[in-house]
Amino acid sequence: MKQPKAAGDTPRYGRGTGVPDPIDVHVGKRIRMRRLFFGMNQEALANALGLTFQQVQKYEGGANRVSASRLWELSKILGVSIEFFFSGLQLDDSPKSPEEQASRERMESPETIELVRNYYRIANSAVRQQFLEMVKSVSVSAGRAD
Repeated sequence: MKQPKAAGDTPRYGRGTGVPDPIDVHVGKRIRMRRLFFGMNQEALANALGLTFQQVQKYEGGANRVSASRLWELSKILGVSIEFFFSGLQLDDSPKSPEEQASRERMESPETIELVRNYYRIANSAVRQQFLEMVKSVSVSAGRAD
């Protein structure tokens, strides 16, 4: 759990430190993930929000905080609930294992998001299931079964 800071404590992140708040970084990653899922570039999202693509870049990197009203707009444009942006957020400061970090990075990669997006474009559920079984089979034969 995130500990409140005592008066006079120097902040570790946030305004004036040059280090973005981990919550802002998490929300930004979720924005990026959902944008990529739709195959949308930053400029298209920026246009939908009435912003520059640079502002979207700052949101996605956690450099700029997303206001509540902007988060509401994003949820409508990206077709998710507000809760989506906070899903998977861990507020404790415990270090992540290298395996956990690598797994998270794989799940957030553009390649993974593109694969999932295209998977769900397969209208026939039986074909989707066959594809999933094929991917599992290939991963086992390649020695990458998890």
